[in-house]
Amino acid sequence: MDIQRINAMLSLEPTISRENRSEVREGTSFGDVLANAIRQVEQDQRHANEMAVRLAAGEVEDIAQVMIASERASLSLNLAIQVRNKVIEAYQEIMRMTF
Repeated sequence: MDIQRINAMLSLEPTISRENRSEVREGTSFGDVLANAIRQVEQDQRHANEMAVRLAAGEVEDIAQVMIASERASLSLNLAIQVRNKVIEAYQEIMRMTF
């Protein structure tokens, strides 16, 4: 690659980073996304528990709906656990880096 082309690209870098920083501030933060996901997992768990209680009380006749709610809660919890594991792995990898 030509050195002049590389220098031209490097001169554009500060402009690109400033634009990206403003987009990040305007968007949803990673913490907000995680908080919303945790709230959704909690809501799925509550709904599954409520459906199970209603089934035991005889208020729900369609057991398929109860099973769907239970599986949804289970899947959302497993997904949350996997995301947590990946975040921990990423953190540990960063901590192992030498600067």
